[in-house]
Amino acid sequence: MKPRQRRLLFVLLGLAAVSIATALVLNALNSNVTFFYSPTQVNAGEAPRQAAFRLGGLVETGSLQRAADGLDLRFTVTDGAHRIPVRYRGLLPDLFREGKGVVVSGRLTDAVFTATEVLAKHDENYMPPPAAAALEQARDKGAAK
Repeated sequence: MKPRQRRLLFVLLGLAAVSIATALVLNALNSNVTFFYSPTQVNAGEAPRQAAFRLGGLVETGSLQRAADGLDLRFTVTDGAHRIPVRYRGLLPDLFREGKGVVVSGRLTDAVFTATEVLAKHDENYMPPPAAAALEQARDKGAAK
């Protein structure tokens, strides 16, 4: 094999290795991504039925129900236009309050969102841009009806 052919072979093998590594990294990232959906998007069928995703909105006032042991919880997440009941077993974050923003991770089963993680909004003024846009869009759709 000539030196020129050997260099070409090394370059091609290097490109193939980089391509395979990139494909593996992108596949790993894609399988670990969970998307954020509002109750309106879930109601419209935009959320995945079999995969885990994040549901965000406001905890509806008066919807929080605790079991006797204090770990089984039920509450409703709303964006002003639609509501999704949520079931969660575990401890809630200290900032969790009715009427405040929340993002829950989990799966939708039988029209009830079964949460595996509950994240409360950090403070009174901040809301992630996708959450704010989804709430604003749902309010606009609700007002148009």
